[in-house]
Amino acid sequence: MVTIQEILEIRTKEGNLYKRLDEGRLRCVACGHRCPIPDGHLGVCKVRFNKGGKLFVPWGYVGGVQCDPIEKKPFFHAYPGELAYSFGMLGCDLHCSYCQNYISSQTLRDPLASALPKNTTAKSLVNSAETYGAQVMVSTYNEPLITSEWAVEVFKEARKNRMVTGFVSNGNGTMEVLKYLEPWVDLYKVDLKSFDDRHYRKLGGRIMPILETIESLHNMDFWLEIVTLLIPGFNDTEEELHRLTSFISSLSPNIPWHVTAFHKDYKMTDPANTTPKMLMKAAKVGKQEGLRFVYAGNLPGLVGDLENTRCPECQSLLIERFGYSILNYNINEMGCCPSCNYQIPGRWGPLLKKNKF
Repeated sequence: MVTIQEILEIRTKEGNLYKRLDEGRLRCVACGHRCPIPDGHLGVCKVRFNKGGKLFVPWGYVGGVQCDPIEKKPFFHAYPGELAYSFGMLGCDLHCSYCQNYISSQTLRDPLASALPKNTTAKSLVNSAETYGAQVMVSTYNEPLITSEWAVEVFKEARKNRMVTGFVSNGNGTMEVLKYLEPWVDLYKVDLKSFDDRHYRKLGGRIMPILETIESLHNMDFWLEIVTLLIPGFNDTEEELHRLTSFISSLSPNIPWHVTAFHKDYKMTDPANTTPKMLMKAAKVGKQEGLRFVYAGNLPGLVGDLENTRCPECQSLLIERFGYSILNYNINEMGCCPSCNYQIPGRWGPLLKKNKF
């Protein structure tokens, strides 16, 4: 019987994000693990491997595609109302017990996760996105950093068609991979899962590479938004939320922070689901730490004004939302508040249509 590992092994090509070491070993620099990989072995992600002293990486397939409002990613300050064509591959460099995309991300680790690859080309993906009317191409579902070479191949084709590009990522990066992505990625969403290294180690990572990546993304030419899935009993103490949002605010109070609701999934079925009250309490902490754009997600209509964008200067309602739908859009073409002319940070463009998702 052919294994998923064997199926994926032939859908590869030599990658760019590695350095040669001695005795046939190499070091992969696509993610914060910076795996030293001997010949014939896999990295932590289980999809990048050393064969004959060369690093082979995922290529020429997708594990899933879908077209959604860009608000679902979520990006709230980047081309509101546009459609984002999302594609993903298989594998991940973490193993979060609550992963909502575990079918694709944990395929190589968990026999219950049984996604299969579908052969495709970069041009085919872009053509499909255009058929849907999507203006944005996003690498997501599994961890896009570990499939960066393929994402760049797709994004190069997307750029020919004047499309916007984005990553939805756990942020476990390196400076090498960020420099590799910088010319080709416009938008970058990071899941900041906790502000405690012990929690990150339970998920298979460390906090420092994530914090360093967030700081680098802010300093480089990416539009950055940050999401924290609020999990009762895991990352929801007021003390941890103060430290987390203080870190974001220290980089810039203009970075949008989304706090979203956990629901029982995959292997994490013990904590209670996050309530609207919990989200609103966490959002209050973010505002206390000086963040100007704080949003609460996944519970449409139950979190008061926390789905909407307001001008931090005059409090005018700029974007009214319900879930992923834009109900009202008042930012002018220059990205400014029409009432006081305050420049709203983000990537703004014409709102082509009000989606009805």
